[in-house]
Amino acid sequence: MTTMNDDPALRAAQLRELLNHHAHLYYVLDQPSLPDAEYDKLFQELQAIEAAHPQLRTPDSPTQRVIGQVLDGFTPVTHAVAMLSIRTETDTEASGAQNFDARVRRELGLAEDAPPVEYAAELKFDGLAINLRYVHGQLVQAATRGNGETGEDVTQNIKTIKQIPLRLHGEVAQAAAVIEVRGEVYMRRDDFEALNERQRAANEKTFVNPRNTAAGAVRQLDPALVRQRPLSFFAYGLGEVAGWEVPATHSGMLDALQGFNLPVCADRAVVQGAAGLVAFHQAMGEKRDQLPFDIDGIVYKVNSRALQQQLGFVTREPRWAVAHKYPAQEQVTRLNGIEIQVGRTGKLTPVAKLEPVFVGGTTVSNATLHNLFELRRKGVRIGDQVIVRRAGDVIPEIVGKVEALRPAYVPNFRMPKSCPICGSAVRREQGGIDHRCSGGISCPAQRKQAFLHFAGRRAMDIEGLGDKLVDQLVDGLIVQSLPGLYKLGVAKLAALERMAEKSAQNIVDALEKSKTTTLPRFLFALGIRQVGETTAKDLARHFGAMDRLMDARLEELLEVRDVGPIVAQSIRTFFDQPHNREVVEQLRAAGVHWPEGEGALGEQGPRPLLGKTLVLTGTLPTLSRDAAKELIEASGGKVSGSVSKKTHYVIAGEEAGSKLEKARELGVTVLDEAGLQALLQQPGEAGET
Repeated sequence: MTTMNDDPALRAAQLRELLNHHAHLYYVLDQPSLPDAEYDKLFQELQAIEAAHPQLRTPDSPTQRVIGQVLDGFTPVTHAVAMLSIRTETDTEASGAQNFDARVRRELGLAEDAPPVEYAAELKFDGLAINLRYVHGQLVQAATRGNGETGEDVTQNIKTIKQIPLRLHGEVAQAAAVIEVRGEVYMRRDDFEALNERQRAANEKTFVNPRNTAAGAVRQLDPALVRQRPLSFFAYGLGEVAGWEVPATHSGMLDALQGFNLPVCADRAVVQGAAGLVAFHQAMGEKRDQLPFDIDGIVYKVNSRALQQQLGFVTREPRWAVAHKYPAQEQVTRLNGIEIQVGRTGKLTPVAKLEPVFVGGTTVSNATLHNLFELRRKGVRIGDQVIVRRAGDVIPEIVGKVEALRPAYVPNFRMPKSCPICGSAVRREQGGIDHRCSGGISCPAQRKQAFLHFAGRRAMDIEGLGDKLVDQLVDGLIVQSLPGLYKLGVAKLAALERMAEKSAQNIVDALEKSKTTTLPRFLFALGIRQVGETTAKDLARHFGAMDRLMDARLEELLEVRDVGPIVAQSIRTFFDQPHNREVVEQLRAAGVHWPEGEGALGEQGPRPLLGKTLVLTGTLPTLSRDAAKELIEASGGKVSGSVSKKTHYVIAGEEAGSKLEKARELGVTVLDEAGLQALLQQPGEAGET
């Protein structure tokens, strides 16, 4: 960390420049060069200077992105240069681009044998248009398009988007009296899916699509709520400009904006004539599903700004630009039925059977309904006309129904009481939203996942039993249960695809080696829902023997450290299934064994961290995260994923993030790897069961 400069004003300026530089590398270029912890130190230093010297707090300071004032409403903003819309070419085939080129050539009076027109081709983002007004490089206002003449002041909300610089980079931009940058606020698909997952987990309303969610976020009156909805931005044009000589081409202008540290989409090109437009439209259409954000077409612009002025406008639309659409990603169709799909973890998902509809470039006949609560919230029933959305690689989903009377009464859909695959009881965890098959390792739908989990390094540690081999074993009906793995011989394995005799022998040897294990590993390997490695160790320590655990009453399970009602019920549900008990007995019969009683945990020696909770964050110099966790747990400690007042130590390495900051806020002791090793060397209680 850079030392404090004696001159607060100079140091504050240095810090602003440093922080803005690293924010641009992180949020715009995706090339972070500074660990989060070091960035946080610089940020906190700037906060401290500004608190001590309020006069040094500038509007472009990174600290001013944190805004909590709730607005009463939005102030109207009259655009100095109208934000006009562009014409849309609805013909999604190649002729759409050819028609535009023909119109441009005709308007320019070009002969048939004249050279092709040069165009800038870029993506048509599916978001909300925004005008950013910079005065001498500083962001002073952000406004929505509105009706094109008048928009709404959303400056506070836009400042929460960390891609947007509060101050433009470079002397040219900072010398300009005014530069209005126009672009699109949007939401990435992964951010949208994560947001909806958080909504579902909280049993709250989910959002329909990224575009509506982004637009709604920008128009929130409380900026604190905007910060909870991750937004992104791309620049694509200009409004009013004074004091800057704009480059002669549209593509050159975008390059200049990128040089000002504004985010500009890399998927753009300068092309020649109709053939170039068609090729770009086709190439981006093929890439559309792999993009991290939604687009609904391509925008073609005559590249020369001089030719743009010559072409002018017609009915408030530029003659020199057009939007060439792709097939829609939302369509309306009929919901013919609802079926249940059982996933690899036992989750039951209602799947809509649709009247086939062409959406997002493909024909869709199935769509996810996520869970019963989501289905109820959307209010859809069999026979309804529903809105289907498909974007990128995301599984098609029903986002709502068309508000119309149903032809007749249709009862609400109900989840089955037994698994449609194996017949086991279906359970919903207390306070949860997902229904799950209780069959676990005996359910065919869960078999592959069960095998992979069982063979995992922290479970039975069966080296070589990976995805491809498990696929062959399950799909070929060679092994249908966990005990069946131990009946595999060299000859049967060697007959499989890409499996030589030596490889087969290695698998058999690994299976034989895995028969000698510990009770915690065996419990974890069974894949009991809610039972992770730490809970498995707590159960083994408390009960000491498999049979005692399998027969434990609910109230006895609740006596185990960190086992609450949900975990206890999950364990009880698992062992209440006769087929799960049978699997345990068959594994024992196959030779799988472990010490019980005094040796249940396989622990020896002192346990200096007994009763202590630790959190790991960042990258340690020599220990991997798993290795550090194993050392802590072997010493009696518990590793948690979050920092709270109950945390005893936070072990921080390079690039430690928010957990380190939280520890400092709560006054939790922070140690590095050397500090952890010193803790482990302390004398402690002897191993216990």
